[in-house]
Amino acid sequence: MPIDTEAQFTEVYRAHYEDVLRFVRRRAHPMNVDDIVGETFLAAWRRRRELPGNPRPWLFGTARNVMLNADRGMRRQSALVVHIQQTTAAGCHEPAVDVTAEVDSRMDLVAAWRSLTAADQEVLSLHVWEALDARDAATVLGCTRAAYAMRLTRAKRRLAGRLHTAAVPASPALSLTH
Repeated sequence: MPIDTEAQFTEVYRAHYEDVLRFVRRRAHPMNVDDIVGETFLAAWRRRRELPGNPRPWLFGTARNVMLNADRGMRRQSALVVHIQQTTAAGCHEPAVDVTAEVDSRMDLVAAWRSLTAADQEVLSLHVWEALDARDAATVLGCTRAAYAMRLTRAKRRLAGRLHTAAVPASPALSLTH
């Protein structure tokens, strides 16, 4: 459904601004975030009559292209951060955590993540952090649903292979079966 009026575009902006901002923050240098988000919504404004009914994947794809154009030669590896939930909150009646083992596991995970290619990191982050289904993630990457599914499967295998002996603590932020 094309967007014709300023009020309709404002609705799209308000509905998706925070999602696009989070998407960009996970991938870009903090100094570039506002510019990238601004350029993304400028492109959306210019193409408002062509926006799909669900503009979120289109906005993510556009933000991704803005980032690639702005920083083509650099890997976004350092801008992507592995978000791991805090250990058991104080006062919970759960078994004690072996802090040393947990730190080692996190270090293994960070090392495994950093050893992945930017393409593998991107496909995994769309799946885990953005919680996009295969169709929407494929739209972001500009490929078919089948191609995205294959890339995701391969990226999961590569990450699992790098973690082959490490015991990574279960965490919703890291669930690869999301």
